[in-house]
Amino acid sequence: MGEDGRLLAIRRADNGAWELPGGVLELKETREAGVAREVFVETGIHVEVDQLTGVYKNTTRGIVALVFRCKPSGGTERTSSESTGVDWLTPEEVSERMAEVFAVRLLDALDGNGPHVRSHDGRQVLRG
Repeated sequence: MGEDGRLLAIRRADNGAWELPGGVLELKETREAGVAREVFVETGIHVEVDQLTGVYKNTTRGIVALVFRCKPSGGTERTSSESTGVDWLTPEEVSERMAEVFAVRLLDALDGNGPHVRSHDGRQVLRG
């Protein structure tokens, strides 16, 4: 999250969808190192990992995603083989451009009430 409250997002190369940067940890990598590596690889931005803001389970695929709030610490926005766009979005732009299952992760990181624990089916957040 930038100092102006904007959120770092990528447009995925494989499907054109706007999402938050992320990926899979290497086997011997710490969570913090993995988050920083994935964000840099996909966006060109160096980050300092702050805190866990949410745990999101895809009930269809059995995947659990951990989301961490980060602070930018340098670098320059650039695309990669995994991203065709990199942008700093306002919360309103996040809601407009992203599917609910990804937008909620960024918006949860803003509210300061985390970590949130949510489930989704790959398309929408499951209520209740």
